[in-house]
Amino acid sequence: MVKWTRGRLAKYTVTVVCCAVTVLLTAFPTLLGGPLFSLEEHTYTSDGLLIVSPSGPHPIFELMQNAEASWNSKLARASKTLAEAVIEYKQRYKRAPPLGFDKWWEYVAEHNVQLPDEYDEIYHDLEPYWGLDPVDLARSVEELGTQDDIFTVVKTSSNSGLEIVNLTVHESDRTLRERVEAIINLTEEFGADLPPMRIQLSARDNPRMLTDWRIRDMALSAARHGTTIQQSHLLPVTKDGWIQACPPNSPARLDPPVLPSVDDSNPVLFNMSASKSFIVSHRAAMDPCYHPEILVSHGQFLSHRRGPLPQQMLVPLFSHCGTLLHHDIRPPIPYGWTSGDHSEVLGDVPWSEKADERLDWRGSPTGMYASPETLWMHAHRQRLVTLTNEIEGNTSVLRVPSDASSPVGEPLQLRMGRINPAWMDIAFSGKPMACEEDAGTCKLMEEKFEFRKMQGRKEEGRYKFILDVDGNGWSGRFKRLVTSNALILKMSVYPEWYTSRIAEWVHYVPIQVTYTDLYDVVAFFRDHDELAAKIAGAGKEWSQQFWRKEDMSAYLYRLLLEYARVMSVDRESMSYHG
Repeated sequence: MVKWTRGRLAKYTVTVVCCAVTVLLTAFPTLLGGPLFSLEEHTYTSDGLLIVSPSGPHPIFELMQNAEASWNSKLARASKTLAEAVIEYKQRYKRAPPLGFDKWWEYVAEHNVQLPDEYDEIYHDLEPYWGLDPVDLARSVEELGTQDDIFTVVKTSSNSGLEIVNLTVHESDRTLRERVEAIINLTEEFGADLPPMRIQLSARDNPRMLTDWRIRDMALSAARHGTTIQQSHLLPVTKDGWIQACPPNSPARLDPPVLPSVDDSNPVLFNMSASKSFIVSHRAAMDPCYHPEILVSHGQFLSHRRGPLPQQMLVPLFSHCGTLLHHDIRPPIPYGWTSGDHSEVLGDVPWSEKADERLDWRGSPTGMYASPETLWMHAHRQRLVTLTNEIEGNTSVLRVPSDASSPVGEPLQLRMGRINPAWMDIAFSGKPMACEEDAGTCKLMEEKFEFRKMQGRKEEGRYKFILDVDGNGWSGRFKRLVTSNALILKMSVYPEWYTSRIAEWVHYVPIQVTYTDLYDVVAFFRDHDELAAKIAGAGKEWSQQFWRKEDMSAYLYRLLLEYARVMSVDRESMSYHG
C-alpha cells in the first residue's frame, strides 16, 4: 500500500492537473487565446502553388493575409512623381523609359491612374524583341500583314492617331472590326502624340504565335547584353509541339504528358485525393511548362493535340490574349467592359441579399471544336460540367476550422451525390454548338449534358459565388462579374494586361485548371461568409478604381510607346532622358 505523505500528495495533484490541462488544450487549442503547440508551415513551391500540410492551419487564412499585406505594400510604394517613376523604371528594367514617358505621366496624373509602376506585363511581352534586329522585326511585321485574319493599324507623322489601313478579314464581319476600333478608341486623347508605328492585330479570339524556347532564350540573352541577333543567325525549328516552348529542364520537357484517348466517352477527371494544393501566384500556375497537366486538360492546347510547329522567329503580333507558351503582344481589350454603375450591373445587389450559396456558372460548350476526331470531351468546360454534376462516388475535401489556430487535418471523404446538388449550380446553357452536326457530335453532346436556359443578370445576382472560366480564349466576362459584388473564382491559362495590377486572394480567388482545389475553396467560403464578402467587396472596389477606361488607355499608351521604341532602328533616340 502506498503511503500518501503531504509531499507525495502535492506532487501527484500537480501531475494530474498538468495532464488535465494538456488534454484540454490539445482538444481545445484556443482555450487560453492561442495554440499550445506551433502549427506546421505549408510548403510554397517555385511553380506558384502552396502544398498543404495537414498539421498546419487552413491555408486560405494564410493566403488571404499574405496577399493583402503584399497588395498594401505595392500600393504604398507606388511612385508619386515623374522623377520617382523614372527612377523606379530604370531600377526595374535596367534602361531608360521610352520617349514620351513624360507625356504619359501627365495622362496618368490627370486621370488619377493607380499603380503607375506596375506594367510588368508589357515587359514580359516586349523584352525578347530587344534582342532582335529591328530591321528584321520591321520586315516580319510587314509580311505578317498578308496573313489571314489580320488588321494592319498605322500611325504616321502626318495623321492624328492610329488608323486601320488594311485588313485580311471579310468586310462583312463587322463585329471583328468593331473590336479593333474599340481598342483604337482607347487612344483618342493621346493618339496625336504617339510616334510613327505599324501594328498587326489578330482578329482571332486566341493566340497564334507559339514560341520556340531556344529562339526566345537567345533573344533574351542578347537583350541582357545590349546586343541584337539577326534572323539568319537563329537556329531553325525542327520539332513541333507545345513543349518546344519550354526550357529543357522543365517538367513538360522531361516528362511530357500523355494525351487522353479520343474514344473515351467521359472526360479524364483529376485525382481530388492527391496532395492538396492552392494557387499562390496565378501567373506562375498558368505555366504549362511547370504544370504539364494543363496541356491535356484545356481546349487551348487539346485543340492542337501535341501542338503545332513553333514560329521560326519571334514576330510581334498584337492579339486578344496569350498564354505563357506564346509571344503574342496583349493590349487591353474593351470587350465586355462595364463601368460598374448599378444600372449597368443588375446582379450587383448587397451581399446580404444574395441568397444562393451554390457556385454558379452558365456558358456555352466552347473552348475547342467538337468532332469524332477531336479531344473535345476532355476540354476545360466539359470537365467542369461533368465533375460538378457527378452524383456517384466520393471526393476529398479539407476540413474548415473556425480560425487559423487549429490544424486543418486530413481531408474528409464526402459523397458527390450530396455536395454537388448542395454546393454547385453549374451547367451548359442554350444548345450544342461548335460541334460537327453531320458526324453526330452535336447529338452526342446533347445526350451527354443537360442544357439549361440562359441566366439573366438579375438571376445571376442571387448567387454569392460565381465561377469565371476560359472559353475559346480569354474570358470577356470577368470585368462584369468582378464588379457584381459576388465572390469570383477564376480559372484561366491567359495572363492579361491587368495581371500585375490585381491581387489573387484579395480581389478574386484563383482556381487550378484541374479543378482539384475547387471543392476546398467552396467549402471554406461557405463556412466563412465574412471572408467571402470581404473579397467580393474588394473585387468590386478594385474594378471601379483600377479597371476604368482611363486605366486601359494608360496601359495601351505605355505599351505603344514601348513598342515604337523596340521597333525603331535607333532605339537610343526613342528613349526618355528627362
